Amino acid sequence: MSQSDGRIFLGSGNPHDQIDDLPPPPPWRDFGRDARAHKGKTYLAGKREVELVNAALYLRRPLLITGRPGVGKTSLAHAVAWELKLGEVLTWPINTRSTLQQGLYDYDAIGRVRDASVQSGLDQRERDGEGTILDMGSYIRLGPLGTALLGGESGRPRVVLIDEIDKGDVDLPNDLLNAFEEGEFEIRELARAGANREAVVSTHDRVKAKVVGGKVSCNVFPLVFLTSNGEREFPPAFLRRCLRLDIDPPGEGELTAIVRSHLSAEPRYEAAVTGLIAEFVKQRDKQSKMLATDQLLNAIFLTVQGIDLTARETLHEAVMRALDEGN
Repeated sequence: MSQSDGRIFLGSGNPHDQIDDLPPPPPWRDFGRDARAHKGKTYLAGKREVELVNAALYLRRPLLITGRPGVGKTSLAHAVAWELKLGEVLTWPINTRSTLQQGLYDYDAIGRVRDASVQSGLDQRERDGEGTILDMGSYIRLGPLGTALLGGESGRPRVVLIDEIDKGDVDLPNDLLNAFEEGEFEIRELARAGANREAVVSTHDRVKAKVVGGKVSCNVFPLVFLTSNGEREFPPAFLRRCLRLDIDPPGEGELTAIVRSHLSAEPRYEAAVTGLIAEFVKQRDKQSKMLATDQLLNAIFLTVQGIDLTARETLHEAVMRALDEGN
């Protein structure tokens, strides 16, 4: 059995089986397939979020969401996909090396040439790496944005999350404009084979799809969510094509509702949970510390597992440490 204080790892150097006593993970850290499909189920959308999501749906415009870390920017995309039965969110995490090409599709030219060189019975054209259009399609995989523009068989829009776009290259927002305006893009490697040639490619979620003439055109515009931590400004041409939503940090009442939607606490822990929420609000609002809502959820999850944070100062400080504190 595990220790009465909840410790699984004891630091004793003696092997044991207490890992078997580890409880199920918190809902937001469950990586099972069913859990991923249900992500966003517990999100509590405010009035402003509801209004702007509906406007984006009607106008077929991307929704640019800004706010401090942990206010629920990415969770909103999952909540919309869950409620509207739009399938799993296609996520494109942005970094300094991200390009529009990566979001649209990837062509594994090296893999194709390598495979062609080791296959027997191929004609000279294939050995030279040129091959047929059908061969080429098997080495092309659409990216998250490319898959969203392709759409699905249901005729419903896909949801694509372009996460932390402010971390990307300064040119990335402008590079996205044509895809947003035209709702289509070209796969150059396929387009060279002719306007009527067909290829079967793989989507970001590993579904086979047919592309004709190397052009992907959407029949229904995807629901695009772009998140930003407000680290830099975006060009006016980009902002003109987006709807903008600023999400404020949740207040004490909203935090209580969020906690209850994720976790159920036994009556004996209610006082501790209430105290953690009050402490979180005090540090975030009155002491101007940068804290994320999931830090509060982490602290409460540990509490309802019987781990007394008030008696373990080191753990308490680590879990509730401000995000803007130095390393």
